[in-house]
Amino acid sequence: MKYVPRIVLFLAVPALLFLVPWWTLVGATTDGALFWLGSAVFLAGFVCLPAAMFLGHGPKQHDAASIVGDTLLGLMWVVFSWSVIGNVVGLGLAVSGVDDPARSRIVAAGVFVIAAALSVSGVIEARRVPRVRTLDVAIRGLGPALDGLRMVVITDTHYAALDRLRWSEKVVDVVNAQQPDIACHAGDLADGSVEKRHPQVDPLGKIEAPLGRFYITGNHEYFGDAAGWIEHMTSIGWQPLHNQHETITRGGDRLVLAGIDDPTGVGLPGHGPDLTAALAGADPDAPVVLLAHQPRQVIEAAAAGVALQISGHTHGGQIWPFHYLVRLEQPVVAGLSRHGEHTQLYTSRGTGFWGPQFRVFAPSEVTVLVLRSA
Repeated sequence: MKYVPRIVLFLAVPALLFLVPWWTLVGATTDGALFWLGSAVFLAGFVCLPAAMFLGHGPKQHDAASIVGDTLLGLMWVVFSWSVIGNVVGLGLAVSGVDDPARSRIVAAGVFVIAAALSVSGVIEARRVPRVRTLDVAIRGLGPALDGLRMVVITDTHYAALDRLRWSEKVVDVVNAQQPDIACHAGDLADGSVEKRHPQVDPLGKIEAPLGRFYITGNHEYFGDAAGWIEHMTSIGWQPLHNQHETITRGGDRLVLAGIDDPTGVGLPGHGPDLTAALAGADPDAPVVLLAHQPRQVIEAAAAGVALQISGHTHGGQIWPFHYLVRLEQPVVAGLSRHGEHTQLYTSRGTGFWGPQFRVFAPSEVTVLVLRSA
């Protein structure tokens, strides 16, 4: 019986995603054969979505089912969102005196055109090589020899069922073109086992950064094989910061670069975030830059006096208006923000995408953080 609420939720969410668009595009606007045809299409989608998601992300991990389920989920989120907006517009038209069936058909046409356009552009945006976003970040206590240090950040690559080997190689080219002093991957490297996904990850071994390449775990590593990915990243030349730090030295000036695990690792022996352990033995006079996958980890970082936390996880919402739901859990969705007296947080929108190959009003990025002496 304990599984009944989960099953109900597993079916209720798809039901809502399909019911509102069905009413907007079919139920309120058609009759006869067109009504039954449209209803059959929506019913087939409702059955297909949970089945594909279970087969793709459940115990059997079928990649083809994952692609189908994820794509259908993204598509229906776009159609659902604009159906809700369309029905609000419909209320406005009703108040203005526009009667049915004209009102419902105007709404349906608008929803269809907008959702179709955003779905196509969303796929193009998700699959493109990310744009480069560069910004200066003033770091209190940063020595003059480290002024201008270039940290290139990628995160949330989510190598998964879609083979993105060529995309991965192009991301490496973009990163190297930025001439990073330090390269960072802020977690959610891949979805799936090392055995299945390492060909897509391996190009990251070609990133060139003279002061080091550093990696932390995200929550998705803990849905699979976090220990395996830590070992694999080590094998291709990246240094995992598994609740530990490294001291970056240039011209006699020092910067502490620390990394902590994602909170999802709590309960797994030897895993889970431990900022105290990460900073143990660090130079107390050197500013600290912290890699922490989730923005909400900044609360502890600010209490510890961290100068800058670098995070991902949110994807900038990925598919508008999902960022409103992300904001319920995280203090920031994207960009540079200040927390406490001395701590800054940079939240990347992510380099790849999770699940649905859609990005709507949330473009991906490769981030260049140029550290400046404050």
